[in-house]
Amino acid sequence: MTFSILTDDEIKSLLDNLTLDELESFRGNLRDALHVYSTGAHTPGQALIHQPERTVVRSGVTGATTLFMPSCSPAGHGVKVITLSSAEQIVKSTQQEEAGQDATTPLIRPTGAITLFNPNGSPRGIIHASTVTAFRTALASLCLVHKRDHVKTITVFGCGEQAYWHVRLTLLLRGSTIKYVNVINRRFSPSCGAMLRRFYGVSPATKAREGWANTQFGVLTPSYGEYERLLRDQVRSADVIFCCTPSTASLFDGSILTERDARRKGRLIVAIGSYTPQMREVPIELIQQAVKIQDQAGKRIIHHHKHAVEGGVVVVDTLDGALKEAGELIEAGLGPRHLVELGELVMLNRIALYETDNDSSHNSTDVDTETLSASASTLTLNSAPTEEKESSFSSSSSSSNKDSSEKIRRPRHSRHLSLQNIVHRATRSRSRGSNPDRDDHEEKKKEKKKKKETEDELARWLQKGNVIYKSVGLGLMDLTVGMQLVDFAEQKGVGTHIPAF
Repeated sequence: MTFSILTDDEIKSLLDNLTLDELESFRGNLRDALHVYSTGAHTPGQALIHQPERTVVRSGVTGATTLFMPSCSPAGHGVKVITLSSAEQIVKSTQQEEAGQDATTPLIRPTGAITLFNPNGSPRGIIHASTVTAFRTALASLCLVHKRDHVKTITVFGCGEQAYWHVRLTLLLRGSTIKYVNVINRRFSPSCGAMLRRFYGVSPATKAREGWANTQFGVLTPSYGEYERLLRDQVRSADVIFCCTPSTASLFDGSILTERDARRKGRLIVAIGSYTPQMREVPIELIQQAVKIQDQAGKRIIHHHKHAVEGGVVVVDTLDGALKEAGELIEAGLGPRHLVELGELVMLNRIALYETDNDSSHNSTDVDTETLSASASTLTLNSAPTEEKESSFSSSSSSSNKDSSEKIRRPRHSRHLSLQNIVHRATRSRSRGSNPDRDDHEEKKKEKKKKKETEDELARWLQKGNVIYKSVGLGLMDLTVGMQLVDFAEQKGVGTHIPAF
């Protein structure tokens, strides 16, 4: 078996030059892995996904933090070892920057390596972790960007690797519709200039092919005289907001998006920069608005009078990790019932939405959360009856076991309910007192219709509503992307490949 070695520069050259089809292949693989992780498909005695908690150690010499992130899937096994400045060091540096001071201690940017093994344990490769970490995080976010109906304006907070890859992949996926990219940063730092040069350095032919040759880029910092007004405008006008800074305070005032006029427009807000209980990016009031449920006549209702749809939950990459590490969610008092994992939503089909932007912003919608989302427990889609495509991840992992009758699917978090159970429960409650001899075929038709209506409401929320996605990262992302990346590099002739290792 060939053993592959990829440096960070080699990985950058590969990923910076992906075609749309190649990007979709990476996204599809990660989407399938996250779906299996969240929905808990497994064969008796053999879990498809094993995702232990990360181990954290701290250096007595540098004060830096090193994370050990193992993971196991049908694709193989892997462990990422990555070192970065400690949360305390980052918080101190951030506070100094916010005060207009230079950081007293240079920060250690995330650096390390991912070691990969085949399912039988044979070594497959070792790859640098810096670019892969930013790329795989952005790739997961792209699963939600992909579902949005309109992506014309992007506003991104930060100018590091995470900010770059979130914008770069969105341009590759949706470049033909994107007119403006607004970068907001604490100051015009060297990294900010470097990020802009990377976009300006993309060849005209590539920009034209991807559709963003005429996209306008701008940078906003607090030193600008009209900063507060422009910040408000750029946040409100955004269709997608990427928060990519290790901030200790909200990046913008919550009222900018919670006021009546601002709520007429749906937005996707992706927060990936804060990763400790002490850090904050998204305003607390915005999170509380996203999960707010109103009770009317004993029925739980999400009411949207002239407002974009709220889903009643916050989307996370991993429920357990988010509850321990996401400072905004912790401060907002969110629990498992307020969260739904990304893997539970990625297989929902897009639906045709015929209303115009103006129509949708002036519609009043009452969504019955008996079947939509009174809580995360009613959003679990472990059955995923309507999928983008058949999950290649699931099918490949089960090909070795032909006895499908032994296959068991159940939620990884037992406190969640499946969509099938919700619809069945709702249908059953409506049929009480009816003729026990009613046609079973008609009953199944009604159940199927109700299930489709529920899925359509979820799809509508993901396409046009207000969606907040919080990511803290998990080793499965590194493993999935890493295994595909070494195969991809070998096909392209990039990197060092040692046969019969």
